[in-house]
Amino acid sequence: MLELADALLGSLASGRRLAVATVVAVDGSAPRALGTSMAVDDQGRVIGSISGGCVEGAVYDACTRVLDTGVGEVCEFGFTDADAFEVGLACGGRLRVFVQELGLPGARSEVAQGVLEELRRARDGRAAGIAVVLGADAGGAAGLRLVTAHADAAGEQGAIGEPDTAVEQGAAGGPDAVNARDATGEPDAVGRRVSEELRASIHAGRSVHRRVDCDGRVVEAVMLVSAPPPRLIVFGAVDFSAALSRAGAVLGYRVTVCDARPVFATADRFPDAEVVNRWPSDYLAETEVDERTVVCILTHDDKFDIPLLETALALPVAYVGAMGSRTTHERRLAALRERGIDEAALASLHSPIGLDLGASTPEETAVSILAEVLMARNAASAAPLRATSGAIHPRAAAAAATPAAAAPPAPSATLSATAAATDTAPASAAASTAVPMTAASTREESR
Repeated sequence: MLELADALLGSLASGRRLAVATVVAVDGSAPRALGTSMAVDDQGRVIGSISGGCVEGAVYDACTRVLDTGVGEVCEFGFTDADAFEVGLACGGRLRVFVQELGLPGARSEVAQGVLEELRRARDGRAAGIAVVLGADAGGAAGLRLVTAHADAAGEQGAIGEPDTAVEQGAAGGPDAVNARDATGEPDAVGRRVSEELRASIHAGRSVHRRVDCDGRVVEAVMLVSAPPPRLIVFGAVDFSAALSRAGAVLGYRVTVCDARPVFATADRFPDAEVVNRWPSDYLAETEVDERTVVCILTHDDKFDIPLLETALALPVAYVGAMGSRTTHERRLAALRERGIDEAALASLHSPIGLDLGASTPEETAVSILAEVLMARNAASAAPLRATSGAIHPRAAAAAATPAAAAPPAPSATLSATAAATDTAPASAAASTAVPMTAASTREESR
């Protein structure tokens, strides 16, 4: 839903009702990722694609039904290879899709302000999150619920992870909705815990399908996340850096190239990057990083590399890699040990940088480096797929199978790269005001 934010907001502003279909579970080799959405407006116009063409027709039919009835549906496609092929899911995978109407002000299924705020944040390139809670609600009734990450319609909440209010609303929630509280007058356990997990997913920058333990009751939830592009910070204005910045931009990174030598670090040489002329370690110590940030050190000069590595290895970033020969690597390790860097930090350093692909040219080396970044980010083996077995995309299946244990409050600054990589990063505690959700019907599609 969030990746279509601009188009959805435009349609609503022009007076069009919409049905939005969102992938909330993926099994096997399904063609699109968790959270991918497609929308159909009340004039039959299609926005986006949910499966790259595989099940568009069936999803379109579900959207038109929801536009007719206003009642949400959960549809499943591809119980067997034969069923999947019949609706076009020839890869043999399985998709679970949540379809919901987004209505106009004062009408059926009016879009609540919390959802509009998340769409605006996503449209504007700010972090946003909507959780779809599937199954039992706080009172035990069957239904579907949405929990959003930012309650203030004016968008004046604090940074992600700081205490703020999560709004809960339903497929037909409207202006008559009231705050849903438990018997003590506090926000219900489901809304509170799901909002914590949602903020953790925003920190990690990844949509996930989870089972969340809500004070003893486990609910199934899909955290739909839109986060600003992750950063790729490249140190050293060399030809390898130019190739890496181009390739990193293609992968969706916001690229910065930093070098203390202004004659080499110019915008003309690095058109795909922000160019910074500063002493590398000073810049890294002051610039904004998070658990998705990738740091690549290509300077190949100890007067830059050693203080830069000392700074980088102390930061909660996703990846630190350094270019150089094995001899250079051993010399760096010795120098870093003399500076008191512990063995655990040194073990996290990717040096010599990149995977063994036989890369030689700057462009090939960029592929080698980014392949290692992907491997580290996804905790993957880097083995050829033909030499492996089981699901090609195991992360989604593993996340769905493991309940999220209740986590104690923790400030966002302490989130570690390890926690983010496993999709279990803690989130700060927050009060959670709630808007009741009407029960949505569940429809099983197996064609």
